[in-house]
Amino acid sequence: ADGFYEYTMFECVYSTSDYSDMVFLLSHSFNKDVDVQFNSTVGKFVGYTEEGVMYAKNANKDQADLEQWKAQVDAVCIPNAQLSDSAVRDKT
Repeated sequence: ADGFYEYTMFECVYSTSDYSDMVFLLSHSFNKDVDVQFNSTVGKFVGYTEEGVMYAKNANKDQADLEQWKAQVDAVCIPNAQLSDSAVRDKT
């Protein structure tokens, strides 16, 4: 089966109950290799392949867009983690 596999994954990663270490990750992969990734702690896109480096270079020029991606921690990650955690943690 010849073909290509491309996908984008959004993740919220944390390990503390107060969400102080919450990190938003956006990863774009091609054929199971991560090309480029945004990390809210780093605050910019980082390329891991030749194409990913070019994409990151262009994406990092737009400061307003980077700020929007960083804001996903407060806008998406923390509210969803609170909902998910309350469904599990508060039921024990």
